[in-house]
Amino acid sequence: MDTEDVSWVADEFGFASLGDERRTDRLVKLATSLAESPTASFPEALKSQAELTATYRFFDNDQIDAENILASHTGASLDRLGSVPVVLSVQDTTEFNFTSHKALEDAGPLTHANCQGFFAHTTLAITPERVPLGVLSQLVWAREKDPPNKRATRKNRPIEEKESNKWLLSLQATIDIQAHCNGTQFISVGDREADIYDLFLVDRPQNVDLLVRAAQNRNVESEDGTVESLLEQVAQAKAATTVELQVPKRQQQPARQATLTLRYCKVTLCPPQYRAKEKLSPVEIWVVWAVEENPKKGVEPIAWLLLTTCPINSVKAALQTLDWYACRWGIEILHKVLKSGCKIEARQLETADRIKRCLSVYSVIAWRILYATMLVRCVPDAPCTALLDPDEWQALYCAIHEVPTPPDEVPSLYQAVRWIAQLGGFIDRKNNGQPGVTVLWRGFQHLTDLTKMYRIFNPRSPS
Repeated sequence: MDTEDVSWVADEFGFASLGDERRTDRLVKLATSLAESPTASFPEALKSQAELTATYRFFDNDQIDAENILASHTGASLDRLGSVPVVLSVQDTTEFNFTSHKALEDAGPLTHANCQGFFAHTTLAITPERVPLGVLSQLVWAREKDPPNKRATRKNRPIEEKESNKWLLSLQATIDIQAHCNGTQFISVGDREADIYDLFLVDRPQNVDLLVRAAQNRNVESEDGTVESLLEQVAQAKAATTVELQVPKRQQQPARQATLTLRYCKVTLCPPQYRAKEKLSPVEIWVVWAVEENPKKGVEPIAWLLLTTCPINSVKAALQTLDWYACRWGIEILHKVLKSGCKIEARQLETADRIKRCLSVYSVIAWRILYATMLVRCVPDAPCTALLDPDEWQALYCAIHEVPTPPDEVPSLYQAVRWIAQLGGFIDRKNNGQPGVTVLWRGFQHLTDLTKMYRIFNPRSPS
């Protein structure tokens, strides 16, 4: 393998099983070039016409499966996953709009029917401290145009024929990965779209749990054997504590501080009435309800109703559940990086299969950008070699300090990431807080160029 390959790229992509070692070598080379300039177009990112042609051929190769590209990264993530006690396996769906690509084949309608493109359902592993450990799975599909009677037949179709089956498939991917990380507890986290009865019926191993935001006021069994609504039963639970929450500014509503009342209890969910013939089992589950009971006039109250298979036997456990659910924003940021940072919707690839292969590569690149952003917030005093190769931090130090020779002492992760952010336009002031994803992906592009020059003028530097 080329010694000029960025080492993290080789670690994440170098074990892809693509049927031929030369394809894997090509994957590492093209991923290296694309990672160096994630916002650039292919002609801008690739060094020659030969590389550009080889890249298009790679994405056009029907013998290369997008899942196998991602599987190399997922395999590389196992050590990271197995090194922590709890992993939040966060799922979310996004759409990629290719309406302007008139030559694109196989696209389908998006949320707005006059738009064309693809949906992607991604599962990202995140620690409770918000550090992303890897992309666990990704489903990509085009939605077919709805037949006239689709809504009328929805309840009669099996889950396997519904788009909502994505939640079960992603949960199964998490279960498969957990089998390689016996000491780690995995919590599969989903938003209100994941409130599907079939999800709670999946046979899970002991170390895989669910955390879902409720979308339905389901029927539950009461103590006297009758049926009442979920909200009625949880409202009867004793208020456990209150939580102060700083609510950011929203459309036509100023920033404010909200007081949430926290309740939790165990309930038994009744199967959906329209599925009575299936004789489904009831489901015992824990509920955490955080609600703003006395909002100011004209303000929409905050209410989180969470369903989890994790036992909630204390206020601490209930608060932990709220915090775990708040980690969902990490997957939303990953999708933002794919769109804004990696410019997926601008890629001219013309077919769905090419886009799937391309998305697999860029999903790992986007993960790496997010990983750098969050790792420094978790372990700021760690040596920067946790993220950077020696020649990268040395080139960075020399550029920032305008000196020809770096020190022997390795800088901290906190220092190095702020220097990278400075390359991306971040102004390092005390009141500016932590650098965000945008300045870091710009900074990493500049760092790539600096490292190349450093290698030229310091040929003995490690690579």
